[in-house]
Parts: sequence; structure tokens; C-alpha cells
Amino acid sequence: MKIILAILLIAVLSFIAGIYLPWWSLAIVCFLIALLLIRHIGYGFLAGFVGIFLLWSVLSFLIDSKNESILSHKIANLLPLGGSTVLLILVTAFVGGLVGGFAAMAGSSLSPAKRIRS
Repeated sequence: MKIILAILLIAVLSFIAGIYLPWWSLAIVCFLIALLLIRHIGYGFLAGFVGIFLLWSVLSFLIDSKNESILSHKIANLLPLGGSTVLLILVTAFVGGLVGGFAAMAGSSLSPAKRIRS
């Protein structure tokens, strides 16, 4: 149950932070949420990865649909993706998910609850 709460908090707070702060503020959000809620390092990575992956895939899809895939098709042609805009959205979400996952993994490894148990 805590991991679902962490995923939702990461997605919502990263979206809010992304409005006012640079893109890398999502790492700070993931770190703090995992520090406060998650004890296990693997669950921390999973929560950060899934939260940011979902957020970035939805945001990328919305941006892509607003401009009728014109920009994403040009970018997908520059990269070795075969011109696939869907694959570009998935790669974008995967990169963001890795950033969020590693930040959350770092936060969960420093969890105060973990130090009390040891």
C-alpha cells in the first residue's frame, strides 16, 4: 500500500515541481518521498521509476498530440528509432524513469526507519 501511495505522490509532486523548477527537480522529489515512505531499496527504485515513467509518458503523449506529432516525428527521424513517435515517447519516459528510480533508490537507502531497525 505504501508503494502505491509513493508512486502517486511522486507523480503528483513531480508534476507540480516541474511547473516551477527545472526538470531535475523530480530527482529531489523522488529522493524525499522514498526517504520518508519506503524502507526497501528495490521498492524505492520501483516507486521512483514507475511514478516518473507514468508521468513523463502521459505528458509526452499530451504534448505530442497537441502538435499532431510534427516535432516528435522529426526528432524520431534524427534518432535511430525508425521515425516512430510512440517509441520516442517510451524512450523519453524510460530515461525519466531511470532518473527517478535511482534518486528514489538513494533516498530509500538512507531511510531513517532502516537505521532504527539495524
